Amino acid sequence: MDNPQEKVFAILNALKVEYQLINHPAAFTVEDMDKLNLNQYGNGCKNLFLRDDKGKRHFLVVLDKDKKADLASIQEQLGCTRLGFASEERLFKYLHLHKGEVTPLGIINDHDASVEVVLDNDLVGKKKLGVHPNDNTATVWISFDALQKIIEQNGNIIHIVTI
Repeated sequence: MDNPQEKVFAILNALKVEYQLINHPAAFTVEDMDKLNLNQYGNGCKNLFLRDDKGKRHFLVVLDKDKKADLASIQEQLGCTRLGFASEERLFKYLHLHKGEVTPLGIINDHDASVEVVLDNDLVGKKKLGVHPNDNTATVWISFDALQKIIEQNGNIIHIVTI
């Protein structure tokens, strides 16, 4: 499957995940999503692709779109070396995504399950989280439980932290 969305929908359907799809112009940032009024459908998510100081561990951090991530606090909760933003090259190497497309659904491209997924505790139990289907011209609305199921099915480590 060359279309990144098709791969996402194949997995969502295989896992019998209920979802709502909204197609829209490319949204590269939270501000872009706000301008499109996408949050009328649920809780939009902000996604950060980070690495530890040595570049040995990679983390995909998912939090509510309106929160600010305190990297020092996340680092402390994960027990890792200093966190920083990973390069676009690393983003593509591990998740086959480009800048502005970061999404927790990118882990389906992480065949070695080497990226650790960090979920904000405030997302637990939410019924509609908005994430890109590996393409920023659409948003898929799924429950937290469904997102966790997809990540677990892929074999990635999940950390639930307080952001």
